[in-house]
Amino acid sequence: MIFRPYRSVLYIPGGRARALQKAREISVDAIIFDLEDAVAVTEKSSARATLLEHLRDGGYGARAQIVRINDIATEWGIDDLAAFAQIKPEALLLPKVNSAADILALSDLMDAYDGYKETMIWAMIETPRGIINAAEIADSARMGGLIVGTNDLGKELNSRFDPLRTPLLMALNTCVLAAKAAGIVAIDGVYNAFKDDEGLRREASQGRDMGFDGKTLIHPAQVALANSIFGPSPDEVDLAKRQISAFAEATKQGLGVAVVDGNIVENLHVETAYATLAKMEAISVLDGTS
Repeated sequence: MIFRPYRSVLYIPGGRARALQKAREISVDAIIFDLEDAVAVTEKSSARATLLEHLRDGGYGARAQIVRINDIATEWGIDDLAAFAQIKPEALLLPKVNSAADILALSDLMDAYDGYKETMIWAMIETPRGIINAAEIADSARMGGLIVGTNDLGKELNSRFDPLRTPLLMALNTCVLAAKAAGIVAIDGVYNAFKDDEGLRREASQGRDMGFDGKTLIHPAQVALANSIFGPSPDEVDLAKRQISAFAEATKQGLGVAVVDGNIVENLHVETAYATLAKMEAISVLDGTS
């Protein structure tokens, strides 16, 4: 199995040339080039042109490149769709997805352009209806990932801020379940206080433990911490290697289980161990340290 890390997924406003230039130097796993929330209504056309120019120039290396277009029910969304077919992006991110019908509608429009033959669709899940329909959205053809828009979701739910995100836990878990069942990527929402490292550490660790593959970020200063939290730790890599070795030895002896650090190691643990090493290798390749 080939793994691609999505530990850190950074939003970059599509109309900010300086930010687009600096993004080429940030050690982030994926970039969302944002033409929706990050761009004022009066700047939609100019932002699109600026982003097109930078993506044509390239220089973003192995980072996953995802373009968040405007809602296809708007003229901006239709214009986004027509413009970026020439770039052949890895994925288009559709905002405020409520049902599988939204994904199908976008996919049908993409089929009219040769440039989108290899392009996946990612969905922003940021409404109550989107949470309720998360499984059918994740199971849609062409889907590559779900991103939880926690800010918009909290607004729609009229929930109050809680450092433990208690009001959002069911929604977060629902999205993880939907993505894992469909075999696609699940990315946690943003942490707004970009100067609060401890708060980010707490929330990112919670997301990691829930099963998210990474976290969306609003500032480059958050990248290193997200990479650290969502990547395998040295202790996890060491344990994975020892589990694989111990199980291989047990198998030679005709045993179905091994014991490592006083814990039973079965085949399912070995599969997880191999996945940990594969993820670490993918990170090393992306970071240029392999």
